[in-house]
Amino acid sequence: MSQFAPVTSLEELADLYGEPGEASLLKVAKRITPEYRRFLEASSFFSLATAGPEGLDCSPRGELGGAFRILDDKTLAIPDRRGNNRMDSLRNIVRDPRVALLFLIPGSMTTIRMNGSAIVTVDPDLLASFERDGKTPRSAVVVTVDEIYTQCGRAVLRAKLWDPAHHVDPAAIPTAGDILKEQSRGDFDSATYDAEWASRAAKTMW
Repeated sequence: MSQFAPVTSLEELADLYGEPGEASLLKVAKRITPEYRRFLEASSFFSLATAGPEGLDCSPRGELGGAFRILDDKTLAIPDRRGNNRMDSLRNIVRDPRVALLFLIPGSMTTIRMNGSAIVTVDPDLLASFERDGKTPRSAVVVTVDEIYTQCGRAVLRAKLWDPAHHVDPAAIPTAGDILKEQSRGDFDSATYDAEWASRAAKTMW
């Protein structure tokens, strides 16, 4: 249990923060409007949050020019590209359709939030439309949009996310192999794993 006293009621939150401003409410749309479509089409990376009986999951999704496709003003399709086969997001969606998405636009302070419901499909025509390098995804996630809205850019500004002067040198942080070695209490061959990762990823990108 946390050592910190929790806020336990909506009334207490309201007392702390007050009412949202007019713009915070006005920006919410129930569909993908033309202006929101322009934002989305500029995004090549987003996070997909899902919920299931075992808990919550949030996974990164990215692809230049193809991370998702807008099918109509209420529907978004996401190809499930090659990964680690954990299927955390897919397993959750099959049992609980609620999803939330956060879209980032490289260079922009504005992010886009989307809430809705989703299904996992293996529709052959849809999967074929996402073919890359002769390979099709094994499944796709189709999202029905309940609401979409912008998020102010303060978080991106505070993080200096797009400022190259604040980009982290990969050599200064642990590698995936380092983490696997720690988790295995030293038994995992981290050097080989890291050395082969780039070629392994290139062969299994799609």
